[in-house]
Amino acid sequence: MTTVDLNCDLGEGFGAWTFVDDDTLLSLVSSANVACGFHAGDPSIMRRVCAAAAERGVTVGAHVGYRDLAGFGRRAMRVPAAQLADEVLYQLAALDGVARTVGARVRYVKPHGALYNVIVGDAEQAGAVVDAVRAYDPGLAVLGLPGSQVLRIAAEQGLPAVVEAFGDRAYQADGRLVPRRVPGALVTDPDTVAARCLELARTGKVTSLDGAPVEVRARSLCIHGDTPGAVELVRRTREVLEGDGVTIAPFA
Repeated sequence: MTTVDLNCDLGEGFGAWTFVDDDTLLSLVSSANVACGFHAGDPSIMRRVCAAAAERGVTVGAHVGYRDLAGFGRRAMRVPAAQLADEVLYQLAALDGVARTVGARVRYVKPHGALYNVIVGDAEQAGAVVDAVRAYDPGLAVLGLPGSQVLRIAAEQGLPAVVEAFGDRAYQADGRLVPRRVPGALVTDPDTVAARCLELARTGKVTSLDGAPVEVRARSLCIHGDTPGAVELVRRTREVLEGDGVTIAPFA
């Protein structure tokens, strides 16, 4: 692959609290997954991040999640499918409405945290997410892990299904992410993260935590905004990718 998207989860603060260096990261990434208020973010943060993204030419995506501010959206919740579809639709519409006022548009949807992981294997929850996206705009892309239920259903429903890979998260041999509670689940060394991203961009593969090769032919690479040292991780990754001739550009 000679062109790849570099995305980051942004806007993950609330009120007076900020946990991510949004402004610096927006100068380094090509796509921004903006929190929509359920796991993090609020109207003012959403508008500020969308405005900054528009100024820098960064594509905006809706980072939707479970209604779980206290748990940062990283606790699995059994939400009825119809309710989940409504809640995803609510978040997507809210962010897109805010984005339009500052010259941006939501171009894709990337579920967050526990919801992202649940819809890898849960077809009912994955279908609810896809139903919400299709109801709002069937032209929006959906990001997810390769082989996930959400990408399968999105493709079946005619939505652009985009494979994503992670530079700062360890993989299991089956292609799923290692749970955060497991030692080694988070990769925080800038050179290691950059090397992993280059391997993904060039070969479509990454090495799992137990040493097995995992095929992940991704169009978009993610580094989490709340990973310790995120700015340096993204900066170093961009430097290594571009130094090897890989172009960084939005997929949507």
